[in-house]
Amino acid sequence: MTHQYELMVILNPEIDERQVAPNLDKFLKVITNGGGSIENVDIWGRRRLAYEIQKKNEGIYAVVNFTATSDVTNELDRQLGLNEQVMRTKVLRAEEAIAMIASEKQRADEKAARKAARPAKAAKQDA
Repeated sequence: MTHQYELMVILNPEIDERQVAPNLDKFLKVITNGGGSIENVDIWGRRRLAYEIQKKNEGIYAVVNFTATSDVTNELDRQLGLNEQVMRTKVLRAEEAIAMIASEKQRADEKAARKAARPAKAAKQDA
């Protein structure tokens, strides 16, 4: 049974950015050879990491949306994990990714509402 997945990859920042797409294509062949399909490849480029990984502060981010079986997805994740140029990977089923984004948005909205309410309380106490 096939599912929709989202793959996020963080590659070593020392790779020439022109080599990112060809490097990814080697791995994405696992999906197409396994009967899956690739919907979208979005290379975000070099970004600062939230924390140091392998003594590096930056990484090259790429997000891939694809449809495949879980066996093909596990093989893709395994091969990515063996490659020295790949610093981190995260594979999510599309439903999980959508739910995660929705919960993050809700959390951010709640935080913004609390922050907006705070100055109003402070102003009443000062009066």
